[in-house]
Amino acid sequence: MGFVGYGLLHLALAWVAAQIALGRSAEGDQSGAFRTLAEQPFGELLLWFVIACLVALAIWQAVLAIWGHRDTQGKHRIAERVFSAARVIVYLVLAFTAGKVVTGAPQSSAQQQQQATAGLMAKPAGVWLVGLVGLGVLAFGIGMLWYGLKRKFERKLEFGGGRSRSAAIRAGQVGYAAKGVAFGIAGYLLVEAAVKNDPGKSRGLDAALHTVAGQPYGKFLLLAIALGLAAFAVYCVFQVRYRKAGS
Repeated sequence: MGFVGYGLLHLALAWVAAQIALGRSAEGDQSGAFRTLAEQPFGELLLWFVIACLVALAIWQAVLAIWGHRDTQGKHRIAERVFSAARVIVYLVLAFTAGKVVTGAPQSSAQQQQQATAGLMAKPAGVWLVGLVGLGVLAFGIGMLWYGLKRKFERKLEFGGGRSRSAAIRAGQVGYAAKGVAFGIAGYLLVEAAVKNDPGKSRGLDAALHTVAGQPYGKFLLLAIALGLAAFAVYCVFQVRYRKAGS
């Protein structure tokens, strides 16, 4: 159930990225994706379903953080449990963002991040902290790109062989690579915001996607990212069937 909702979110993000690539006005962040879902027939009901899915993923990862990942031992198990705890936060933040959209909150995720960055920069050593966060997001994007290209996600899947395995691996590789590029650009823009003391550059995925669109041949690169996000949505569907319960 959780991965169905997560897949819908990435499908909506892919649609938003494609709209930006085609020169149409769109919010290129999670709020924009949730608003896209809300605009569909029965959109409010669909969005509540996605919220329930994200909460379900958070509960699952919380259980794994406390008791799970018994297929690994030592420092590897500790690392996996820490990653699960981090995913709990991510899924709950996404669910909270979707909840604000469904209740009619006017601000987007990009606006909230820009305001938070501006507030942080106003504090002592705030610019340095923003830069460190940016480097962390950049490293996360590079790590996600490496995770996908090296097929590290494959160990969390369990199936026989044939076309399903091949299709799942290809979708995962393309999907993780696209997300890695998007997060890497968002991290770079955070670092740039710190260097130039300009919180306007700190708008998360929205700024990343619009930055790509503004580059030479950026339209085609952004369409490729949109296809990658759609591929990750497909990978989520494969996870519904083949993801190991304890990973």
